[in-house]
Amino acid sequence: MQTTSTLLSWLIFSPLIFAVIIPFLKTTSSCTLRWFALVQTIVNAVIASVIYSQFDGAISEAQLTHFLFWLPDWGINYHVALDGISLPLVMLTAYVSPLAFLGTWPSKETVTKYEKAFLVLLFCLQTGMYGTFLSADMFLFYFFWEVVLIPMFFLIGIWGGKERIYATVKFFIYTMVGSLLMLVAIFWMLKTNYEVTGIASASMADLAKLQFGFDSSSLSAVFSSPQTWLFLAFALAFVIKVPMFPFHTWLPDAHVQAPTIGSVFLAAVLLKMGTYGLMRIALPFFPEAAFYFANVFKVLGVVGIIYGAFCALAQTDFKKLVAYSSVSHMGYIVLGLFSFQKVAIAGSLYQMINHGISAGGLFMIVGFLYERLHTRNLEEFGGLSKTVPLMAISFMILTLSSVALPGSNGFVGEFPILLGAFQTSPWLVLFAGTGVIFGAVYALKAFQMVMLGPSTRNDLDHLHDLNKKEIIAMIALAVFVFGIGFFPKTFFGKSDASLETYATKLIEKVGSNGNQ
Repeated sequence: MQTTSTLLSWLIFSPLIFAVIIPFLKTTSSCTLRWFALVQTIVNAVIASVIYSQFDGAISEAQLTHFLFWLPDWGINYHVALDGISLPLVMLTAYVSPLAFLGTWPSKETVTKYEKAFLVLLFCLQTGMYGTFLSADMFLFYFFWEVVLIPMFFLIGIWGGKERIYATVKFFIYTMVGSLLMLVAIFWMLKTNYEVTGIASASMADLAKLQFGFDSSSLSAVFSSPQTWLFLAFALAFVIKVPMFPFHTWLPDAHVQAPTIGSVFLAAVLLKMGTYGLMRIALPFFPEAAFYFANVFKVLGVVGIIYGAFCALAQTDFKKLVAYSSVSHMGYIVLGLFSFQKVAIAGSLYQMINHGISAGGLFMIVGFLYERLHTRNLEEFGGLSKTVPLMAISFMILTLSSVALPGSNGFVGEFPILLGAFQTSPWLVLFAGTGVIFGAVYALKAFQMVMLGPSTRNDLDHLHDLNKKEIIAMIALAVFVFGIGFFPKTFFGKSDASLETYATKLIEKVGSNGNQ
């Protein structure tokens, strides 16, 4: 039986409440406004912690639901709910947000222009992220999915780098193409549901009951099947957001041009909206089509792993290196999801969280260095570990997480993915495994160029190490890196029942072709 609560709604809309308040604050002090923003994220983290404590991990069904009529004639309602699949992503968003503000706190010399508008957009971004992960209504999911696009568009377009307009337009075009396809598919599903049941409903639970025809007897039959086109419409929208090769080209530009806190949110949370969409909608709603095209997505995932690693290896811009590393790491998640194996699917969910922690932290390190030295060129660093030892230690911890060293959170995600995928695609896993090697090469090379070796600068005398706020952010990330690495059950145990039910039902739907 579903439990009802308004806690999820408070989590979603409390950032929006703060966004409404902030224009009326009389202060224009950047420091005061940032403290206000930090309080907002802490409030959300507290609400999320209460939600986590009330969530029953032994129940696989949705919990803490909140339902309100919105557009009843269309069957579209405000319906939010939480299960073990969305729970880790909600907690990731809640805990990364305050760390993002602490780790990107501007100095007096780098006060952000239009500070109030900047923070309002960040608050709206959080509302969109929470809403996407908690929506139990298909149209509401689309609504929050689009809400995220608007603040990120302006964050890059106004506060980005020199090529921000190009990056913003590219980001907008890629995302909107996928979103429009998804919107068409949603209306197709709503129309079909009304024709079958005579009831207008956009509820995910109701739409999941629909049986869309799929015939794999021939290629023409496949592309004559409704399920094929619905799956491809949703999948394209999601893989663009991931982003999966070859739809990835918007990401490095967006990361390089975005302000540091925008890159942290983009890497830590926004990319996971794509993989979450695959897991929540594309696979369970259209399982036969997903299984039919699984090899295509697995191959593209592996190509992305290797391609992203080689591109990262070739970069001299530190921020672009981390951006391409995200392309590589997200390829593992795609590989795991389309392996249709329980252990790989679980690993994919874990890796969503683990990549968010490591990539978000690495972008903070990039921000630390850029604010102090005003460069991201790896060739202009060197020997910084003697001057900034705390930053060097933090950088190394996040690097170990990124290369999936046993004992770190990265290993908890990548190893189950490779283990599960090996059962159906051993040769693909062999190639994917080379990505682990290349990933270690570019990650350790970046650390060596920045922190070790001879110094290439003569202006390091006044370079200061991490301040108190940055230390708090790095310590918290280190706790997650090693806490998840050594005690994964403590962090992901409440997801077990939902993952078991999800994987079992998915494998059953694809029939005897699904290798368990």
